Amino acid sequence: MIHIQWRRYPLLVMSTALVLAGCTGMGDRSPQVTPPGGQESTKTNVLEAGAAALQTTAPLGPMNVYLVGFHPMKNDPAHQMEAHHFCTQKNEDFAQCALFDGNTAQANLNGIEYIISERLFEQLPEQEKQYWHPHNGEILSGQLVAPGLPDKADHALMQSKMNSYGKTWHTWDTNPDQSGRVQLPLGEPRLAWSFNRFGQAYGELIEQRDRRMGIDTQERRRKRQDLIPLANPQRGVDALKGQFPGPTDPIPGVVEKRETATAP
Repeated sequence: MIHIQWRRYPLLVMSTALVLAGCTGMGDRSPQVTPPGGQESTKTNVLEAGAAALQTTAPLGPMNVYLVGFHPMKNDPAHQMEAHHFCTQKNEDFAQCALFDGNTAQANLNGIEYIISERLFEQLPEQEKQYWHPHNGEILSGQLVAPGLPDKADHALMQSKMNSYGKTWHTWDTNPDQSGRVQLPLGEPRLAWSFNRFGQAYGELIEQRDRRMGIDTQERRRKRQDLIPLANPQRGVDALKGQFPGPTDPIPGVVEKRETATAP
């Protein structure tokens, strides 16, 4: 999802695009949950200021690519979340993201995602593959977006992550608590999955994101149609098939990979 192949896109243009991503074309997404606790004291503020001046935040510096998508929980697909990814590419085949429930300074950290290439995925043990969701549906449906990037940069970024896989754990259910109680990161982490058919993600979830952030998912989808020929069949496309209440339709290019039986 996040590595750009610099040979295909000029470095100067891409650098400018990433700078623009930090300041234009993005509506704020405020967190939906406020954890309980008292207002920070003067002592705490002083300690924070000292830490900012004297300590390093080097591991956070490379997390300079911002993506927004949607996740259903694999064991409960009706439970769906908007996910704000702040990512860094470790090498050509591996990336890592911190997940938040918004993009403001008050956003809550609510999960992590690791991203690997198709090549690395194929090397995983069979038992491990059940944790990794496919990405082609997110890309070709237009649901996964890089807010603020110019169209050409967005397209190059998405092309570079065709056929990749993600392993996502949400550690905090930061959806609004319908009971009115203030939430905390309670319970076990939940494995998230991807949407691989139209109609699986709640329409209002996408519409609210698009309206708030000035995004047109359908237009993104249209501009990515030339990526369909690059799509390989992927494991996990049908993992949640039949577990959504309404009708669903195939996303062109998004196909379950069937293992070929070897001859005796």
